[in-house]
Amino acid sequence: MKIAEIRELSAKDLQERIDAERANLDTLKMNHAISPLEDSSKIKKARKNIARMLTVLSQLDK
Repeated sequence: MKIAEIRELSAKDLQERIDAERANLDTLKMNHAISPLEDSSKIKKARKNIARMLTVLSQLDK
């Protein structure tokens, strides 16, 4: 998800997306622990998306 798309979301929508992405990240990690993923970079991408969303959310709170 690009930063411009993230900034268009409201704080409530952003928080919901963060929760969904965290759940997705947990699932990816669990699946990777059981059997290696074809594209393990998905874990890295998910972490970076969460960080971007948290950054924008903190900017909205100020």
